[in-house]
Amino acid sequence: MDGGSGLNILYVDTLDVMCIPRSELHSASSPFHGVISGVQAYLLGQINQPIMFGDRANFRSKILTFEVVDTPGSYHTILGQPCYAKFMAFPNYTYLKLKMSGLNVVITVGSTFSHAYTCDREHYELATTVINSFELLWLGELLTLAVPDYNKPTSSTAFHPLKETKAVGIDPTDPTKTVWIGTQVPTK
Repeated sequence: MDGGSGLNILYVDTLDVMCIPRSELHSASSPFHGVISGVQAYLLGQINQPIMFGDRANFRSKILTFEVVDTPGSYHTILGQPCYAKFMAFPNYTYLKLKMSGLNVVITVGSTFSHAYTCDREHYELATTVINSFELLWLGELLTLAVPDYNKPTSSTAFHPLKETKAVGIDPTDPTKTVWIGTQVPTK
C-alpha cells in the first residue's frame, strides 16, 4: 500500500514469476523517480491485470494498469492511488489495513507489524545498496576525469601567500600558537 504513489507498480521479477511474457506489455511513458529514492526507474511497459480482493463469498474484482519497472524490489507490487480510486478503498496506515466494500460486507486486507517492518527493512537495505552502487560508479567516473597531476608545476594563478603579513597569537598562554594574516587585505 502506498497512498503517496500515483502509479501501480509491478516489478519485473514478479512478472517473470507469474510467467507473463514480455510481449504482453504495451508501450510505456517516460522514466520516473521514486521507486528507489534518487534513482531513475525505467519502465519496460504497462500491463493490465485483473485484481481481486476478498474470497468467493465476498469479493471485489477490477482490471488495473501496472507500470512494469526493471529495478530490483523487495515487494511484488505497489498498489497506489489508482488502485484505491478504482476499488474505492480506504487505507489505514496506523493499523496496516485496507478496507473496501464487498458484495456482502466490508473487505479488510491487513498485515502484521513484524511483516511490515521486515519488508521496510529489506527495501531500505536494497535501496541503500542500489544507491551506493550508483554513487560508486559515479565517483569512479568522476575520479578518472578529475585526477590532478601533482607532478606538473602549478600555474601562476595558484595560491601564494602575501608578503605583507604579520603573526597574531591566538592563545595568550602559548606563544607558539599563531596565525598569519595579511596586512594589506581590503576591508570588504
